[in-house]
Amino acid sequence: MLILVVSDFHLGRGRYFSNGLKNILEDFFEDEKFAEFLAYYSTGKNYLKEIHLVLNGDILNLLQIDIDGIFTHVVDEELTINALKSIHKGHLIFFEAIKEFLKKPNKTITYIIGNHDAAMIFEGAQKEFNRIVDGRISFSFSQNIHGVYIEHGHRFDVVNTVDEKDYFIIGPGNKKVINLPWASLFCILVLPKLKKERPYFDKIRPLSAYIKWCILNDFHFFWRIVYLSAIHFLKASSSQYSKLNRGLFVTFKMLRHFTHYPRFDKVAKKILRKSNQYSIVILGHVHLSEWRRFPEGKQYFNSGSWNVIPSVDVAKHEDVAKLTYIVVDLHPKTGIIHNASLNNWFGSWKPYKEEVSSRI
Repeated sequence: MLILVVSDFHLGRGRYFSNGLKNILEDFFEDEKFAEFLAYYSTGKNYLKEIHLVLNGDILNLLQIDIDGIFTHVVDEELTINALKSIHKGHLIFFEAIKEFLKKPNKTITYIIGNHDAAMIFEGAQKEFNRIVDGRISFSFSQNIHGVYIEHGHRFDVVNTVDEKDYFIIGPGNKKVINLPWASLFCILVLPKLKKERPYFDKIRPLSAYIKWCILNDFHFFWRIVYLSAIHFLKASSSQYSKLNRGLFVTFKMLRHFTHYPRFDKVAKKILRKSNQYSIVILGHVHLSEWRRFPEGKQYFNSGSWNVIPSVDVAKHEDVAKLTYIVVDLHPKTGIIHNASLNNWFGSWKPYKEEVSSRI
């Protein structure tokens, strides 16, 4: 049995709108490569093999789908279904690939809910997704497959987490709406404006280094960040449809956290310490592929992202687009793990390269 894990695709409304204008909020341009990826793992030698594909969060970018040019943070079930329909129109190849994958024998898919697609918790949205792909995809916040623990990871990031008991609040018309965390509100209310000026802004790693660079080399844009963040504070604090810590100090404290991702290797280590049933932890969220081996052969993987990642790291000094994914090969009955690897997908001509592989 193979477990395949991908994450953080951030599908939007497509590269271009129906009027031909470019969509600056679109992050995913690898529909054809993804279709080749699923075809490889569902045909030929893999046709009859039991394969469990895990879409580990932020596959859809539901936070940046506008309604008639207006971005709203009042996200209910109806709005989510309409957003999903818009994403489907912009990524027909992607959804058709999933549909074809599910038609093959012994193929299953689990969708782990992240922060950019938090609204996939709505039952109506899940039904619409399954209608589009003509299949039965299961949705959850985490997955444990024979001791392989999989979670998106945003709950370990202070600006992206909401307590489970506060996940919903009552919105207009007595409808349930998502209680979005600080970073999600920032992505809706501020980020589209910043991306109009610097389309690559939210993709740069490390973002903290870019903010410092702006102070010296792009001071006007730095002040735009400060100004729009202050406006964001006023809107977020006065909104009756969000439960947030109030105060300007809190907003700038959150902005500082927004530029620094948590150390997920430490997070994985804590998860492994808390439960002896896990041998591997797989997370996403940070958009950077990672691997760590811990004592007793336990491991942490991060599946990275298929989006282009501009870097201001002097050691890299390049735009990185690696189509990374995790493969775990295990016995379907005993759960014995034969191999776990971090792979880089290239395409049907040269399917993949194992960046990290560990025989267990």
